[in-house]
This record gives sequence, structure tokens and C-alpha cells, in this order.
Amino acid sequence: MERAELQRYLDNLLEVGRFRDYCPNGLQVEGRAEIRRVVCGVTASQALLDAAVAREADAVLVHHGYFWRGEDGVITGLRRKRLGTLLSRDINLFAYHLPLDAHPELGNNAQLARLMGWMPEGRFGEQDIGWTGRLPHAIRGDLLARQVAARLGREPLLLGDPARTVERIAWCTGGAQGYFEQAIACGVDCFVSGEASEQTTHLARESGVSYLAVGHHASERYGVQALGAHLVERFGLDATFVEVDNPV
Repeated sequence: MERAELQRYLDNLLEVGRFRDYCPNGLQVEGRAEIRRVVCGVTASQALLDAAVAREADAVLVHHGYFWRGEDGVITGLRRKRLGTLLSRDINLFAYHLPLDAHPELGNNAQLARLMGWMPEGRFGEQDIGWTGRLPHAIRGDLLARQVAARLGREPLLLGDPARTVERIAWCTGGAQGYFEQAIACGVDCFVSGEASEQTTHLARESGVSYLAVGHHASERYGVQALGAHLVERFGLDATFVEVDNPV
């Protein structure tokens, strides 16, 4: 498949022009023109790039790429090594941040809901990034935390009353603790995201709404996997997800 064709398809599928983001979405580093083998991952770390080299990949497809707003633009040290790996091996880097969070079927929020069996009902937050919905059955917050631990393979952090019954839920994968107050305003019983901040504890205690921090990496593994599987089905590409463990 031609690189330009894949770029157009992904950009259109994920509607990149609709989002105001903190980084460029789409092709971030240009490599060879023909793409047959793709390595997918959460973050374009050196470990993922090394895996792409070992698999003789033509492209790397990630959620967290490079060139974030406010970063120092000097290409030295670790940045030089990462870019050098891609350029020396002629490997393309595609990255989709907010567009991959928000996609209604392949996105991180959609895939987390599918994995957990949550029933989406609406959106909230800036650019409708956050999701609201219901659990199949009302359960205690501590039991919800156990379900999440079993399915994501890591222990979440539950803030608030563990005995509170949870039926209405809001979620936004990654580092979305800043949306907690907006989730509270939606009238939910619990908000699920990847990370928590110091003030998150106080908001949970004072509002009575539980907060479940399930891990930034753990909550964002599934969108890029779904996107890779979609490319396999649609175009017959060889797309493989590589897990680079991250406890955060």
C-alpha cells in the first residue's frame, strides 16, 4: 500500500481536521513509500522502534507520537536517537492522539467500553472527548475496581467511598483527571480515567462521586489495536501490536 494512500485513509477515518490537539496528527516522520508491515503501539518509545526494526516494519502506528506543544524542539540526545532510528531504517511514523481517543468505534474510549461491557449514552468535555453511560448492573465501587483490574491486568486506584453504588459512569482514557468536575456535573456515580492528581482525591471526597484511575497506558492500549486490526481487514496489511509495559 502506498504511504500517501494510507495517510489519506487514516486522516479521513479519524477525522483529524476536526480536532484542536497538542501535537500533529497523521504522518509525523516520512519513510519509504510502500507499506506492507506495520508495528502498532501506545507510544513511539525507543523500545517500540527497536521492535519495529527487528520486525522489518515499514511503518509504526501509535497513539503517542512526537512534537508535543511546548516541548524543546532541539533534536539531541534521546530525540536524536529515536528520529535517527526511524530515518536510518526508512520507517514511517504515524501518530493519532485525540482523534484516536474520540473515534466512535475504534477509539480508546469506545474500545474501553467494549472491553468492560459499559453502555455508552453521551459525550461531554472539550471536543466531546469524554463519554458517559451506564453499567449493565449497578455494583459497588470496589467491585467495579476489581472488574477493571481483572480485565486490564493492573490494580486501579479507587478514590472516594468504595461502598458507593455505581450505575451511571463517565470515562475518558489517558490523563483526563482534569475533566473530573465536568463528569461530576453530568450526574454520574463514578469517573474513570488513566491518572489521578493530588486534587482528585478532594474532589472525590467532597462531591461523593468516585474516581477510578486505571492507568494511562493500560487504558489506551486498545484503540491502536483496533485500528491495526481494521487495517488488516480492510487492506490486508501485516499489522502487529507490540506491548511495551508501562506501570503509569
